Amino acid sequence: MGYTIAQKIIKEHLVCGEMVAGKEIGLKIDQTLTQDATGTMAYLQFEAMGIDRVKTELSVAYIDHNTLQAGFENADDHRYIQTVTKKHGIRFSRPGNGICHQVHLERFSKPGKTLIGSDSHTPTAGGIGMLGMGAGGLDVAVAMGGGTYYITMPKMIKVNLVGSLSDYVGAKDVILEVLRLLGVKGGVGAIVEYGGEGVKTLSVPQRATITNMGAELGATTSIFPSDEVTKAFLKAENREEDWIELSSDEDAVFDAEYTVDLSALKPLAACPHSPDNVKAVAELSGMKINQVCIGSCTNSSLADMLTVAAMLKGKTVHPDVSLSISPGSKQVYTMLAECGALADLINAGARILECACGPCIGMGFSPQSAGVSLRTFNRNFLARSGTADAQVYLVSPETAAASAIVGVFTDPTTLGKAPKVEMPSVFKINDNLIEMPVAAEDMDSVTVQRGPNIKPIPVGKAPDDNLACELILKVGDDITTDHIMPAGTKVLPYRSNVPKLSEFCFTVCDKDFPERAKKKGGGVILGGVNYGQGSSREHAALVPLYLGIKAVVAKSFARIHVANLINFGIVPMTLANPDDYDNFAEGDQIEIAGFAAAVAGATEATLVNKTNGKTAKLCLNLSARQREMLLAGGCLNYTKNAK
Repeated sequence: MGYTIAQKIIKEHLVCGEMVAGKEIGLKIDQTLTQDATGTMAYLQFEAMGIDRVKTELSVAYIDHNTLQAGFENADDHRYIQTVTKKHGIRFSRPGNGICHQVHLERFSKPGKTLIGSDSHTPTAGGIGMLGMGAGGLDVAVAMGGGTYYITMPKMIKVNLVGSLSDYVGAKDVILEVLRLLGVKGGVGAIVEYGGEGVKTLSVPQRATITNMGAELGATTSIFPSDEVTKAFLKAENREEDWIELSSDEDAVFDAEYTVDLSALKPLAACPHSPDNVKAVAELSGMKINQVCIGSCTNSSLADMLTVAAMLKGKTVHPDVSLSISPGSKQVYTMLAECGALADLINAGARILECACGPCIGMGFSPQSAGVSLRTFNRNFLARSGTADAQVYLVSPETAAASAIVGVFTDPTTLGKAPKVEMPSVFKINDNLIEMPVAAEDMDSVTVQRGPNIKPIPVGKAPDDNLACELILKVGDDITTDHIMPAGTKVLPYRSNVPKLSEFCFTVCDKDFPERAKKKGGGVILGGVNYGQGSSREHAALVPLYLGIKAVVAKSFARIHVANLINFGIVPMTLANPDDYDNFAEGDQIEIAGFAAAVAGATEATLVNKTNGKTAKLCLNLSARQREMLLAGGCLNYTKNAK
């Protein structure tokens, strides 16, 4: 039996475990990346491990999230990251150089290598044939120190692409179609591989758009072959030596297969408030819109920007629409300026933002109250935009540009012949905003600078022998990390200050939760299906730990979040019978007798509702390593004890 692309890379990097779906495996990690919203905590954790230099082939710290500096906090964090990376052997991508995933795709991603990043959209690198996975900052810190990265061996899903895209239909429409087919839970526990003749018709940036939003499927990662198209992209980036050919064996076996006919696709949109709530743009035509945002790590490549510029050339954005454009990297921005496309965007009335995540994580450019915002981004979760009652739709750059001109939701295929966009054969290379670290022998010459907003990391404790507390919060299905730990201008500056950050925990669901948790001394949270989907932000575990949360019970968990809970000593358990969810209410007094013993070795435990007398069987789906971590009070304690 042959291997899939992902299985080949896993086999080459396997440190421990068996390549059997559902079994825990350990991988050697070649590269890591961080961004500033999660990076400060990751580097504090790396320092806490007492390791002098990173041991990966390449580690890069990007500044792209917290770039709106309304106070000292973000600037202080940037200076901390700049100095700590210089000292410990990590490259530093300065503010203005671009969004981590776009820059990494351009300058560092390599087919056949492994990459983890403290951002859930790290699978963007799968567009170049790299095994890129999102992870919590602590897992990234461990990997930087030379440690093994552990995942559950995924199943393999194949999406066969046939045909080729029509005019005004883009890669965003491909992944929206896959989301329509599979849903936000359809990729859980799996790696999605794209194959078929249609793959050859897609550029690397188009492939990266598709793998980027594979995170919204709940997939471990997504990946494309490394072929002649990949080679041409790397050659244009002056990195042809990084290319290797990589494809699945003809007799590789997949657990599920789907087919998408690229020729049959029409422009699509994800409607509020989920990336899998997909409809044809034609169904939405005529709906008045207020805002359009083009950019993010999903759709900010040079090809995307040139397409939008060509559509806007000689036209004016509708007077009722505010249009923002965020180029994905300095490379993209510079090339737009040099070819004149930037002038076309400006003349049309677009507001040009810096090369950063910006509106995608609620960092500025929030919609008006109850506004309709079309965005080329990857997530449209409730309130993520910074406006609680905004209606956010996810669309392609083509649909976004057409709608910005007309002032209502517009199917771009109704606009006549699509403009022809010529891509350059060589990209403009200038890595002057990527700072190199000092040599190992010069480490002592660097002083790491810490601002007053950087507070100590909360550390977990061993589980109680018997757990008796209150069910402090009950939430429904598809709770995202944006629900648990919101982003945006008011919150992101405190990512290195957990006590302050705790004031915002779960306030999207229950504005009184932080104060109640402090008053009650914590407790247990009950969730529904797919608890913790979305961003990799470990703060969604770290802040509940600070607030005294000892365990989370849910119908099911998202991959990265359950790993983050364990990393910080919070015990994740699933309901053996999902219907038992209805037997518990917020405020109930609950108990798990023999809690510590169950964590140590049991596969089941009994949750007793002391308020109404009902019980529920809980499953503890934990590896031996995870049990040891929980008994130690989390990964930091576990790592220290192992020294």
